[in-house]
Amino acid sequence: MAELVIRRLNQISARIAVAARRSGRKPSDVKLVAVSKGVAPERLKAVLPCGLRVFGENRVQEFLQKYEMLGEQAEWHLIGHLQRNKAKYLIGKIALIHSLDNLELARLLNKLSLRQGYPWQVLIQVNVSGETAKFGIDPSELGEFLDAMRELRGLEVCGLMTIAPYCEDPEQVRPVFRRLRELKEEATKSRPWLNLEHLSMGMSSDFEVAVEEGATVVRIGSALFSG
Repeated sequence: MAELVIRRLNQISARIAVAARRSGRKPSDVKLVAVSKGVAPERLKAVLPCGLRVFGENRVQEFLQKYEMLGEQAEWHLIGHLQRNKAKYLIGKIALIHSLDNLELARLLNKLSLRQGYPWQVLIQVNVSGETAKFGIDPSELGEFLDAMRELRGLEVCGLMTIAPYCEDPEQVRPVFRRLRELKEEATKSRPWLNLEHLSMGMSSDFEVAVEEGATVVRIGSALFSG
């Protein structure tokens, strides 16, 4: 099974490289996060020697079970919605939170940063598509949210994240990715104190379009682990 995952990883990496070059960037500008929701820790451990070691988890409880087995052998990202009562369990374990979407959570993480001794690296989740079933702040509220974050020294805002609607034709969601890039550019221009390095966007069905529109992080799950 590890051989299948690695073969898929090589294929996906090649497609990322082509998409990056189409947009005038280097393949190394794009980081692949393997979405490991529902994947047994034994399967993850098997692919570590092959270079796949950055995993994105959706649920804190499932993540903690995997962390107990793999620990710092892997780099862990929290890509799902984070409930405030679960945040304390992530202290010292998570490299990047992709899904910061409200000030109450931001203020709690700011307090918890004292316990881990360094700022949390976070992305702000923006609901570009406007779907009511998705989390994320409204694009019109991004500037105000960023201004509020400036006072929270326990968080380092590293960029933005969005989840596009699923479409069989990925070209249909290109405007979602393009808009997130534009929001990043607008925020950086109006707020020079920001260092928005990352755009986390694109999944198994649409990552090439996301890369063409400026993604620096893609979140790939089913294309790696299904079957």
